[in-house]
Amino acid sequence: MKGIVNRLRPLQRPRNSRQRNGAAMVEFALCLPVFFLIAMGTIETCRMIYLRQSIKIAAYECARLGIMPEVTPPDIQDQCDVILLGRNIANYQILNQPSDPATLQYGELFTVTVEAPAGQNALVGSWLYGDKTLSESVSIMMEY
Repeated sequence: MKGIVNRLRPLQRPRNSRQRNGAAMVEFALCLPVFFLIAMGTIETCRMIYLRQSIKIAAYECARLGIMPEVTPPDIQDQCDVILLGRNIANYQILNQPSDPATLQYGELFTVTVEAPAGQNALVGSWLYGDKTLSESVSIMMEY
């Protein structure tokens, strides 16, 4: 009968609640760095997805501009600058093949490659990506 009575008693608060608060602080101190690392890794991964998509958009827009009549390489550079600088992307390079789109004939491909260093465009620095470079290329056929 004594076992049943013990089960029916309401749960009591621990006698020394100060020890319990200390345990909660230790748990918090152990879990916070892990949570922070996961959060920063997620944010940095999203930034790299944004960087890759931005350089893909810039390559596409520059290739599309490059097949237009009477477009010069500085026009292509300006278009890329507008897109990438507007998205806060630094230290990028643009490579056109052929370098002057005015030499293209009907049916030939114009290729634009945009490269950007991952470390210099990261939010938390280059410790995660080091000296890796993201690169995207787009080829469009000359139609005019």
